[in-house]
Amino acid sequence: MNYKNTYLVPVIATVGMIYIPSLQANTNWMMATGYPDDSFFSQNLREFVEEVEKNSDGRIKIDMRSNGTLVSHDEIKRSVQRGVVQLGEVRLGAYSNEHPVFRIDSLPGLATTYEEGYRLNELLQPYYEEVMAEQGILPLAYVSWPGQGFFADKPIESTDDIDGMSIRIYSQPTQQMAQELGFNATILPFSEVPQAFSTNMIDSLFTSAQTGIDVQVWDYVDHFTYTGTMHNINALIINPAALDALDDELQQVVSEAARNAHERGWEMSQERSTDNNDVLDEHGVTVSQASDELQAAINDVGEEILAEWRQDASDEANQIIDTYVEWRDSAE
Repeated sequence: MNYKNTYLVPVIATVGMIYIPSLQANTNWMMATGYPDDSFFSQNLREFVEEVEKNSDGRIKIDMRSNGTLVSHDEIKRSVQRGVVQLGEVRLGAYSNEHPVFRIDSLPGLATTYEEGYRLNELLQPYYEEVMAEQGILPLAYVSWPGQGFFADKPIESTDDIDGMSIRIYSQPTQQMAQELGFNATILPFSEVPQAFSTNMIDSLFTSAQTGIDVQVWDYVDHFTYTGTMHNINALIINPAALDALDDELQQVVSEAARNAHERGWEMSQERSTDNNDVLDEHGVTVSQASDELQAAINDVGEEILAEWRQDASDEANQIIDTYVEWRDSAE
C-alpha cells in the first residue's frame, strides 16, 4: 500500500528538499515519547529528528527522550500544550474522555485492517486538527498501531474462556468491550503493566503484539489470540508557538520531515506486525487467530459501542463515519 498522504500539516505547503542558510539563531527543541528505543515508534521519530536536523543545516536541534525518561507517558500531551516540551508522541485513545473524536480509533470492528485504518485516519485528520487546535496543539503526523489481540495464560476461543479474567485495557471503548465480553477490565498506562501483572492486579492484556514485546509479556503469559479489532493511532504533536517561531523555510523542513514520518511510520507498523509474531514465538508465546465465535462476539459489542458513540458525537463526526463506512462496505 502507498501511504502517501495529502492532508498532513496544513500550516504550509511542502515542495521538496530545501537548503537553509545559517541566517537564524539555532532552535533547540525537546521531544518526549513513552516508548522504548527499540519500538518502531521511537525508531521512526529518530529518523524524523535526523531529517529535520540535516535539512535545516543544523539550525534546528531536537533532543528526543524515549521511554518516559523526560515526561511520563500520560503527561506528554499536557506538557506540549504548556510548552514544557515542544514535541511529543501520544496515543489518541488515551484522551477519549476529552472529546468523542479521540474514541474513534478505539471503536471495535470499525477499522480492522491497515487499509481501513489508513482511510479512516485520512478522513479524520481535518477534524483532529480542529479539535487539537482548540486544545493548543498541532498534529504533525499519525502512525497506526498493529492490530490488537488478547494476551493470556491460555488461548481465548470464546467468551466462555474469559469468565471473570482481569484484563488491562487502555481506553473507554476497549474497557466497555472487555467488560461486555466478561472481563474485569482496568484502564492502566503502558508503564504500569509489568507491576500490574506482578501484583496479580491483571492476568491478561488486550493490546498489540508490539506492546507485548515492549513489556516482555512472556514473563507473565504465554498465549496471544490475535483479533485485529482496531488500529489505534499515535500522533506526533507540536506546540504551535514553537512552530510559529520558525521562519517559513524552516517550517517547511519540519513539515516535510513530518510527512515522511507519517508515510514511513505506517509502513514500519505493517512490517513490524508480521515480525512481532516471530519475536513472540521465539520467547515461547503461542500466537493464534481468533475463532469466528470470538470475532462475532467482539463485532456485536462493537456495533453497540458505535451506536452509543454516534449519540454523543457531532453531526460532523457522524458524517465522517458515514463516509468511511460507505467506502469500507463498497470495498468489501
